[in-house]
Amino acid sequence: MTSSALKPVQLVSVATAVPDCVLSNDELGQVVDTSDEWIFPRTGIRERRILPPDRSLVDLATAAGREAIARAQLDPMDIDIVILATSTASERFGSAGAIQGVLGAKRAVAFDLTAACTGFVFAVATAAQFLQTGCYRRALVIAADVLSRTVDWSDRRTCVLFGDGAGAVVLEAGQTAGLLGMELRSDGTGCDLLTLRNEAEPHQLTDSIQVGQYRNQFIAMNGREVYKFAVREVPEVLEKTLFHSGLEAKEVDGFFLHQANQRILDAIAARMDVPVERFASVMDRFGNTSAASIPLALADWVERGELTVGQLAVAAGFGAGLTWGAIAFRWGRLDD
Repeated sequence: MTSSALKPVQLVSVATAVPDCVLSNDELGQVVDTSDEWIFPRTGIRERRILPPDRSLVDLATAAGREAIARAQLDPMDIDIVILATSTASERFGSAGAIQGVLGAKRAVAFDLTAACTGFVFAVATAAQFLQTGCYRRALVIAADVLSRTVDWSDRRTCVLFGDGAGAVVLEAGQTAGLLGMELRSDGTGCDLLTLRNEAEPHQLTDSIQVGQYRNQFIAMNGREVYKFAVREVPEVLEKTLFHSGLEAKEVDGFFLHQANQRILDAIAARMDVPVERFASVMDRFGNTSAASIPLALADWVERGELTVGQLAVAAGFGAGLTWGAIAFRWGRLDD
C-alpha cells in the first residue's frame, strides 16, 4: 500500500438496487410467531425487501452496476474488471459473466467472489490490487445477495433478519490516494457458526458405486456466538486499518459496517469510544443483506450529503467463514 510503484486508487461512485416488495415486521407476524415489538428492540430491523420469483440476482446486481457506472460518468466499455461479491448466485458457475454481458462491459474480465457478509470489503480489496499494479484502470465491484431464497421461513430466529439487495461501486486509478489502508482476516475454526450449506445426499449410481448429490440447506446461525465474535474482533480490525492509514478514529467522518444487528453497531461504537451517530445504519429499512449491506449504507449517506467528496470513511464487514476485514478511504473522485 505504501510503495511508490503502486498507483493510487479512488472509490468514485456508489449505487444500489433493491426490490420494490417490502415485508414489514408486522406482516412477518402472519408467517411466524413474531411481531415488531419482538424484532425491532432485538435487531433494529423494521422491514426488509423481498425479490419476487420472476426476478434474479443478476437483474438486481446489473441494475446497481449500471447506475454506479453512470454516476461515475463512464461507459460500460470503460470498465476493465467486474467482481461480484455474493453468496446467493443461482448459477453455481458464477453470475459475474452474465452481469458483464447484460451491462455491455465487453472489455472487462468478470468473476464471482464469495466471502459472505465480508464480501464487499474483500472484493474492493481484490479489485484495488489490479488497479494499484497498473494491470487495469477501472473496476466495478457489485455486492448482491438474495437471502430471502435461503432462509427457513418457519424459523423466527433467522427469517426475521435477512433481506435482498445490491450495491455497487466504481474504483478508479488516479493521481490522489483514495484507498488508504486495509486489514483482512479469516478464522476457519469458526466456520460452523454461520452456514449456508449444500449437503451431499447419497444416490446409488451402480450396484457398487454411490455418488453424493447436493441438496440446498437453509441458513443456520449461532447468533450469540456470532455477536460475541463481531464485538470482539471488529474493533481491533478497525483500529489496525486506521493505524495502517495513519488515521485516528476521531478523524473519520463515517463508519460503514455490515448491517447485521443494531446492537452490534452500538457495542462496537462504544468499544471504540466513537459516537454511534457516526456509524451508518440502514438496517431498519433493509435488514441484513449480507454483502450488499455496506454499499447500501454508504449510498444512503452519499445521497443524503452526509459523506461528501474528500471526507474520510471506514468500511468493515464480518460474517461467515469466519471472515472479517476493513478498508479506510477518502470518498469520491479526488482529481477533479
